[in-house]
Amino acid sequence: MTTRIVELRQGILKKNDELARSLRAQFEASGVLVLNLVSSPGTGKTEFLQRTLRELINSGAKAAALVGDLETDNDARRLAASGAPVRQINTHGICHLEAEMIAKHLDGWKLAELDYLFIENVGNLVCPSSYDLGEKIRVALLSVTEGEDKPLKYPTLYNSADVAVITKIDIAQAVGFDRDAALRNIAEIRPGVRIFETSAKTGAGMAEWLAYLAQQRSAK
Repeated sequence: MTTRIVELRQGILKKNDELARSLRAQFEASGVLVLNLVSSPGTGKTEFLQRTLRELINSGAKAAALVGDLETDNDARRLAASGAPVRQINTHGICHLEAEMIAKHLDGWKLAELDYLFIENVGNLVCPSSYDLGEKIRVALLSVTEGEDKPLKYPTLYNSADVAVITKIDIAQAVGFDRDAALRNIAEIRPGVRIFETSAKTGAGMAEWLAYLAQQRSAK
């Protein structure tokens, strides 16, 4: 039974990776920068993305988002308040997004008219790590309320991330967040990874994050 489960999983991932490669080629041909945001529930991923979208839209950039959740469209409605086009993906019990889900929900969007496409993955630190969605940049988010050892507990995510974002730094002191330990743990798993320390509430660190996005977009 174990052997069959492993073979089935390998088959699913192979199919996903093939579609992800096709999506990546489509994204690159369209000139849109695609980012996959991954975190545990409660990290503040939606608030961070909402502020990111709002800042980009206000600056004249064209950005859109796909939002993954098991149920409800609550996060999609929150993100739509930024003025960006947003589509909800309900997975109905599946703990991650897959390339096929992304492909289906792109229908009707003119990717060449977008500068940025953000994919907010389902809140989970395990399953999303294994599924390529065709993104250019994978972002791992860590809240100051989660504990500094998250990168050590979930190394697959951080090892596959291109960027790490620490959220809610405005309450870091109140919750006793050990900044040095968090930075050290991230660097241990992913040496040299770019780290942003942010607060969507106060705007701290957002200018640096937005500058990074602009640099990555211009480098395409």
